[in-house]
Amino acid sequence: MLGEFISSHGMIISGAILLIAYIFIAAEKIQKSVVALVGASMTMLLGLLPFHGYYDTVSQTYIGSVFEYIEFNVIFLLIGMMIIVHIAGKSGVFKWMAIELLKLTKGHPKLVLFTLAAFTAVASAFLDNVTTVVLMMPVTFVIAKEFDTDPVPFLITEVLASNIGGTATLIGDPPNIIIGAKAGLSFMDFVNELTLIVTIIFAVVTAVLIFMFRKNLTATPEKMAHVANIDNSQTITDRNLMIRSMITLVLVILGFISHDITHIDAYVFAVAGASFLLLFEEPKEIYKDVEWLTIFFFVGLFIIIGGFEANGGITFLADKLIELTGGSLHAASMLILWGSGILSGIVDNIPYTATMAPLIAQVQHTIPYAGTGHHPLWWALALGACLGGNLTIIGAAANVLVSETAAVKGYPITFMRFMKYGALTTFISLALSSAYLYIKYLH
Repeated sequence: MLGEFISSHGMIISGAILLIAYIFIAAEKIQKSVVALVGASMTMLLGLLPFHGYYDTVSQTYIGSVFEYIEFNVIFLLIGMMIIVHIAGKSGVFKWMAIELLKLTKGHPKLVLFTLAAFTAVASAFLDNVTTVVLMMPVTFVIAKEFDTDPVPFLITEVLASNIGGTATLIGDPPNIIIGAKAGLSFMDFVNELTLIVTIIFAVVTAVLIFMFRKNLTATPEKMAHVANIDNSQTITDRNLMIRSMITLVLVILGFISHDITHIDAYVFAVAGASFLLLFEEPKEIYKDVEWLTIFFFVGLFIIIGGFEANGGITFLADKLIELTGGSLHAASMLILWGSGILSGIVDNIPYTATMAPLIAQVQHTIPYAGTGHHPLWWALALGACLGGNLTIIGAAANVLVSETAAVKGYPITFMRFMKYGALTTFISLALSSAYLYIKYLH
C-alpha cells in the first residue's frame, strides 16, 4: 500500500523533500551538508531513487540508479583543486604575489583598491572564492592599518570581485562546475564565452566602487611610501614547495585548456595534480583541510535532485518554463538570467544551480536556437547564478566568511551596508550580461 502511494505520488514527495531541504539550507539552523544527507537518505529510504537502474515499461524510459545521479566528475574536480590550492597556499606564494602587486602601485590608495580587486578577480577564476578571500584578508588588514583607514571598503570590493572573477572559468565557482558537467562544457568553452563580459563587468563595477569609496581612499605621502616598501622577503616560507606546487597548478590548468585536443575531463587533471603533490606531503594532514562538508553537501544534493528528476519533477518544471515563456529563447534567457541573479542572492547558488541544470538540459531541446555553439540558456544560468551571489551578504560563502572575519577584527559589515554595494553591483552585472546575451545570441 505504502509502496503504491509513493510510486503514484513520487513527484510530489520528492519535490517536497527538495523544498524542505531548501528551506532548512536557507534558514542555516542545521549545517547544510547534514540537511542534504538527511534529504538524500529520505529519498533512498522511500525508494524515490533505485539502487539499481531499470527500464520502466510504463513510461518507456530508463530510470538510473542513485549512483548515476551523483556527478562524480564534479566531486573529484572539487577535491582535486582543494588539495592543490591548499598545498600551494602553504608556501605563501599567493600572499607574495598580492604584496608584489601592491608594491607596484607605489601606495596610491585608489590604485591599491583596484589592484587588490583585480588580483582577487583573477585568482578567483582559478582558485575557489573562499580560498581567494582567505588569502587576501591578512594582506588587506595590513594595508588598511598602514593607511590608517577602514578596511571594510577594501574587503567589500574584494569579495564582490571574487564572485565576478569566479564567473569566468569552469573551476572559478561551483555553479560553473555543475553546469559544465551537465552541459558538457569544457574549461575553454567558459573562457571563450564569458571572459570578455566578465572583464567588462569587473571594470565597470570596480570604477563605480572606487567612486563610491573615494572618501576612504586618501593617504599622506608618508603612508603611501610605507605601503610601497612593505618587506616581502619572508613571505615565501618554502621555496621548493612553491616551485613544485606552482608548476603542478600551471600544468593542471594547461590540461584543462587542452580538453578539445585530449578529450580528457578536467577532473582527471585535477586529481592527477593533487596526487602528485601528495607524494611530498603527509596525506592525513592535507585531507583534514579538504572541505568535506562541501563535498558531502554536493553528494546529498545530487541524490535529492536525482529523486525529483527520476519522478518527473524536472520535466514538469521544464514544461512550465516553456509554457511561461511561450517557447521564446529571448524570454527564457532573460528569465533565467535575472531569476537566477535574484534567487542566488537569497538562497545558496549551489543547490539552485544543481536544480536548474537538468531543467535546462531538457528545455534546450524544445526552445529553438539557430546559432552555432552551445545553447545560450547555459550562459544565462552561469552568469545569473554566479553574479547573483553579490546581491546579499548570504549570497555566497565568501561573503559570509569575510563578514564574520571582519566582525572578529572589530569591523562589522552589516547586512544593509553590504547590500548597498552588492545590490548595485548585481544590477550592473545583470544589465551588462543581458546586453551581452542579446548582442551575441538573441538579436
